[in-house]
Amino acid sequence: MDLRKLKKLIDLVEESGIAEIEVTEGEEKVRITRTTATPQPLYAAPIAAPQPMPAAPAAAPVAAPVVATGPDLSKAVKSPMVGTFYRATSPNTPPFVEVGQTVNAGDTLCIIEAMKLMNEIEADRSGVIKEILVSNGQPVEYGEPLFIIE
Repeated sequence: MDLRKLKKLIDLVEESGIAEIEVTEGEEKVRITRTTATPQPLYAAPIAAPQPMPAAPAAAPVAAPVVATGPDLSKAVKSPMVGTFYRATSPNTPPFVEVGQTVNAGDTLCIIEAMKLMNEIEADRSGVIKEILVSNGQPVEYGEPLFIIE
């Protein structure tokens, strides 16, 4: 079953709200299950009686909190499937791309192994690889950012 059919099935499951779908095509069988995170119950800690505060000599200016900025995910190439991320075809070969490398739309960026199938993930646009967000051999989820291309 090709990657486009799998993506359409995943989108169908997400849009329809069904929990699970199983499709058999010849000898191939695909089951897509959507799980929702159930919130864990929160338990309140006992409230301690307020303690009197010592008088402060003078109010010192409060520094503004430092906001850490992460990668710009609007420029991310996201995983089209759940699987295992690989940067190269084998441990002995060089990675498909490195940070700072210029890529064209359609160039292979990585491989995601899903259900014993190796799926090449291609760049959806041309640009420069600014960041690789996933480690080699790491499991990835559908929609997880993999690369930043600017």
